Amino acid sequence: MNSTPSRPTTFGQLPPSNWPGERLGLPREGPHSVGRAGRRIVALIIDWAIALALTCLIWGYTLLDYDEFVVLTVFVALQALLLAVFGASVGHRLLGLRLISLTGGRAGLWRPVVRSVLLGLAVPALVWDSDQRGFHDKIAGTVLIRR
Repeated sequence: MNSTPSRPTTFGQLPPSNWPGERLGLPREGPHSVGRAGRRIVALIIDWAIALALTCLIWGYTLLDYDEFVVLTVFVALQALLLAVFGASVGHRLLGLRLISLTGGRAGLWRPVVRSVLLGLAVPALVWDSDQRGFHDKIAGTVLIRR
């Protein structure tokens, strides 16, 4: 009988990462490492503020009286467009982040759209794994890394 434990056969059996992105082959820190929570949250706040400002400008709302669904729709549309075209939203750019596919290349068109719609639902973004990837990133096959 072999007393050596067998290698994990499914993702759920994998041991936790020593650092976010280790299982993805990403470095512990510096360029190309996983974008950490602080940067991601600040980028989200910046992008939401831009969506709110655009909504107020285009639809004539005020900062105290606006339609949340319209702001959310603008936010999701901006995320999808900017991530598909540039690989980063304004907030991501300002904080040195960019979106890539798990294969390391550009995320393409469908991945940013799926990711943005799921981000708009909020719940997938609140569920993270040990690589600090939200459920929206896992489904889209993307990872947000430092530039």
